Amino acid sequence: MDPSELQSVLGPALSSALTAKGYTTLTAVQTAVLDPALAGRDLRITSQTGSGKTVAIGFTLRHLIGTARGEGSHPAAPASKSALARPRAMVIVPTRELAKQLEEELAWLYLPTGARLACVTGGAGYGDERRALGRNPAVIVGTPGRLLEHLQRGTIDATTVGTVVLDEADRLLDLGFRDDLEAIVKFAPAGHNTHLVSATFPREVRALADATQRDPVHVEGTRLGAANADIDHVIHLVDPRQRMDAIVNLLLADPDGRTLVFARTRADVASITAALNESGFAATSLSGEMEQAARNRAIGAFKQGDLRILVATDVAARGIDVQDIARVIHAEPPSDADTYTHRSGRTGRAGKKGTSAILTSMSELSRTRYVLQRAGVAHRFEPVPTADSIRAAGHDRAAKALLSAPDDAEAIDEATWDLAKRIAAEGNVTRAIARLLAKTRFGGEAEPRAVRAIEPPPDGRGRPRTPQARPAPATRAARRDREIAWVPFRVSWGQRQGADARRLLAMACRRGQIQGADVGSIRVGPSHSVIEVASHVADAFAAAAGGPDPRDPRMTIRPERPVPRA
Repeated sequence: MDPSELQSVLGPALSSALTAKGYTTLTAVQTAVLDPALAGRDLRITSQTGSGKTVAIGFTLRHLIGTARGEGSHPAAPASKSALARPRAMVIVPTRELAKQLEEELAWLYLPTGARLACVTGGAGYGDERRALGRNPAVIVGTPGRLLEHLQRGTIDATTVGTVVLDEADRLLDLGFRDDLEAIVKFAPAGHNTHLVSATFPREVRALADATQRDPVHVEGTRLGAANADIDHVIHLVDPRQRMDAIVNLLLADPDGRTLVFARTRADVASITAALNESGFAATSLSGEMEQAARNRAIGAFKQGDLRILVATDVAARGIDVQDIARVIHAEPPSDADTYTHRSGRTGRAGKKGTSAILTSMSELSRTRYVLQRAGVAHRFEPVPTADSIRAAGHDRAAKALLSAPDDAEAIDEATWDLAKRIAAEGNVTRAIARLLAKTRFGGEAEPRAVRAIEPPPDGRGRPRTPQARPAPATRAARRDREIAWVPFRVSWGQRQGADARRLLAMACRRGQIQGADVGSIRVGPSHSVIEVASHVADAFAAAAGGPDPRDPRMTIRPERPVPRA
């Protein structure tokens, strides 16, 4: 649409907000919801993650905002003593982060209208939410549990609601909110609209849609199931024991790109984050048990670029809306196509290119390829970057940075220039440069790892390409014995000092320089705990963890019995 046409459809307020935000074109889903034929209909909106669905949601509510505010007025009745808020729309989302980001996105869109918004989520303080609701917002964004609480307490009166939006409906159901969603919808008056927004529409979502919508129409920003062409899907075959090494090399191969690493469990997130920080990377974690303030700090640091690596579980990463995530790394392959779609959709957003890198062992390959097939994406195999290639690329970057045109000459002070000239005049410039390079760690944040290359099978079924790649029977037996042999270590940290299994795992991986997969059972006692470590790394673990820890010099880690020798 040209500017005049857009203004005639959206009105001067919303069109001015888009102009101020720098919009020159609309995405497919944003254009689709503006079709006049959809007026008054319940919508089932499907579009790829990162395709502008939030603004599209804002467009679907534009008539309600105009009714509520009339470009500045609010004809609705004032809040009564039993109801602090009488919204015109409610938007339900699966996580706190997504609620906050959706509120922020709608806030700039509705700013010229004067419409107020409120956000209600689990983990937030009731006092702040009551004050926000007391300002009688036109739109309330919330997570299901907290929104239902406010409705049941009477702090939200839904009798004025014209539309209920279920955003990321597939994830709402995955998280078990079906009963809450149906209860919330029942608070809205008869005749209201219910819109479902989802990147995927599996059977469970269709059943919810059928139960909550009237004569719906399907709106496709992108074809249902269509893959995001801006994402490059890559499989890296790895030895399961070298997953951490592979992650390190992938990060070093793209030293400037913002990366989101997905792990399956909170323990895995803690282990990977600890290992990355120990290796020299600036990484932070995001998992479900974190306090909201800590979650906000982690996402804020990642979004602002203060940290370029974020490690998260699937649930915790819901709502991360960062436009320039260059790469998603799956530390282990996802279990289903919907999970993969949402994970990979964190990159390749708003027309920018991105990479989805899946670390897969040979035994997992068949299942991984099946998941990608169900997700409707084409993939390719690529070896994990080698240590030599990473070093060579680092050398090239350093040479280019030092030998490029002196655009920053003015930024170098006179004293520094004089020192450089003095060193050059003294001779032996090569040695001086070498020493400077060694001190600046030009090669990257960490030392690259030696990762064994695994060739993809020709048939794609997870079978080794050559007989040499298949372990001999004796080797398999040794591996099996090694996997079931665990060595217990006693840790002078128990429940009284605040220890729990998650913290113990992160501490053990950091101090002992091992991976989460090398840790067996963790038993937390009142004054001490016992951690089991795989026997094949027990010697190295004992040596690394036995010394004093600057973070807590009073904590000791000792084997419960002598470490078995090979």
